[in-house]
Amino acid sequence: MTTTKQNETTQAPDFAPVLTRAAAAETTRDPSSVMTLLADSADTGGRLTSYRSTFAEGAVGAPAHLHTKASELFFVIDGALEVLVGEEITVLEAGDFLVVPPHTPHAFAAAPGATADVLFVFTPGAGRLDYLRLLGRVMRGEADPREIKDSSERFDNHYVDSPMWREALAARD
Repeated sequence: MTTTKQNETTQAPDFAPVLTRAAAAETTRDPSSVMTLLADSADTGGRLTSYRSTFAEGAVGAPAHLHTKASELFFVIDGALEVLVGEEITVLEAGDFLVVPPHTPHAFAAAPGATADVLFVFTPGAGRLDYLRLLGRVMRGEADPREIKDSSERFDNHYVDSPMWREALAARD
């Protein structure tokens, strides 16, 4: 349905508002982070997926990867997040916001000596909450790591080699 009012055209949304209460939100965890699942593409008409991750001090978040369809947005709520974007490593601090466009290799980890609390948004969404559930099972030893590789097209998550990121992580030890 389209309505027009004084030169203003609005389109009726194709999904209902999404409200996720903190107390009722599903969480998944691995040994170094807790992920709070907020909204998935099925809830948002395919427009976005969002979750919040709380990383332990120095915890590695994700190896180098890229998305072919989605942009990934990072908003650091608290702490500091070390991020690889392309061939540059930078530290995002509380209040910093980053958008990584499709086809851009990136990786992230809590900055050395810091924890990180980060809101992630993917647009368009791609059922990524199922990916996070799978990742949690793999990290806990409840699922075969090959399932991650086999799901790359489904979740638009493609791992890439980054010698720069490997070196940055090795320097932490």
